[in-house]
Amino acid sequence: MSLIAPIHIGPNRIDAPVILAPMTGVTDMPFRTLVKRFGAGLTVTEMIASEAMIRETRQSIQKAAWHASEEPVSMQLAGCEPERMADAAKLNEQKGAAIIDINMGCPVKKVVNGHAGSSLMRDLPLATQLIRATVRAVELPVTLKMRMGWDHQSLNAPELARIAEGEGVQLITVHGRTRNQLYSGTADWAFVANVKRAVRVPVIVNGDICSIDDAKLALAQSGADGVMIGRGAYGRPWLIGQVMAALTGQDVPADPSLEQQHATVREHYQMMLDLYGPVIGVNVARKHLGWYTKGLHDSAQFRHAVNQIMDADIVLGMIDRFYEAQTRLPELRAAA
Repeated sequence: MSLIAPIHIGPNRIDAPVILAPMTGVTDMPFRTLVKRFGAGLTVTEMIASEAMIRETRQSIQKAAWHASEEPVSMQLAGCEPERMADAAKLNEQKGAAIIDINMGCPVKKVVNGHAGSSLMRDLPLATQLIRATVRAVELPVTLKMRMGWDHQSLNAPELARIAEGEGVQLITVHGRTRNQLYSGTADWAFVANVKRAVRVPVIVNGDICSIDDAKLALAQSGADGVMIGRGAYGRPWLIGQVMAALTGQDVPADPSLEQQHATVREHYQMMLDLYGPVIGVNVARKHLGWYTKGLHDSAQFRHAVNQIMDADIVLGMIDRFYEAQTRLPELRAAA
């Protein structure tokens, strides 16, 4: 039995709304490409500052890059100036994005101090202006990602959701934490039901969804139309496809074998080198290597060693030797 139904975001039909969350420094094109291959209803780019997008900085161009297999592409923008957000949205429309997602959920101090991200939940008049300018600037559907509120004394997500819907936003995602919680505590999936009751557009629940059981419970408590998975996918680009299968009543694929994981890590590493170049690529890849190898035999020693190396070819050799050793472990243990 399917626990979710298809949704529409403008002309885009999402058959199974199990979505990869936008995560700065993580959900770049290489990672999103792998997630989409394993299975995902939709992927969203990293948050891109509207001003950087307009100036087309090297970093913003890398963040905005996508692979054809990801389409339709949802491009997430952050900012606090309505005109600049509108200009950035237009630019992405011209580049071929299918959906514009507005970030009003990022809790990071640098973003909040710039009056963007979740700080906009403390200024609903400005948030309204920003949403209105973005929606009116493009023919594309616009979506919104938010938190429950700034803190537990101002849980105004339902109010902001009603405003957003009134301005033409076509889907709302709610992370079940306040800004002041950052990523501490646990996500309150039940609170998201308040947003679901407040609007008619699809609502997506987000936060602490790290397994199939989490996804089922988040849906049950929130009444949401779908789930968005973020940190649960660290080192597991196959997780979202597994959740999608479970929620649509399909057979759930097993975790990839060690040999398949090795091939995935190797491919992911090469894609990061291709996108960023050998110097930045080696650095960007380190956190992914840590997530992929967590829990495997001698992984701590591997991570410590690989984090000292700047030569991409040497790192690739270390990856190969590490995974080859993992596959030999049963033989070594049997011999002992």
